[in-house]
Amino acid sequence: MDGLAPAAALFHSLADPVRLSIVQRLARGEARVVDLTRELGLAQSTVSKHLACLRGCMLVDYRAQGRQSFYFIATPELLDLLRSAEHLLAATDRAVALCPTYGTGTDQQLGACAPEPEARA
Repeated sequence: MDGLAPAAALFHSLADPVRLSIVQRLARGEARVVDLTRELGLAQSTVSKHLACLRGCMLVDYRAQGRQSFYFIATPELLDLLRSAEHLLAATDRAVALCPTYGTGTDQQLGACAPEPEARA
């Protein structure tokens, strides 16, 4: 199972709707924190926290220009993964939304890069 840990971490890093919306926005081109807060309707602290997570996972990076930081997708393979996910969702008629554990009808909220709680025996 240890060999699957990096893949699990990758998918966990994208599992939060805020992080995924940031990644989807950056897929259209680079943006500053102020752009992301305005376009996504989120607080600056929320956007900054999730960008730090995505940077820590090396999925996004930034370039400094004067006092501004422009964030962008760090590797084109992430864009390929997003396209593949869209195809998979279409092929399964978005059946994952009905999943009793992770579907949209659940009350579960995934924390920003917080580790999953350990299973209780």
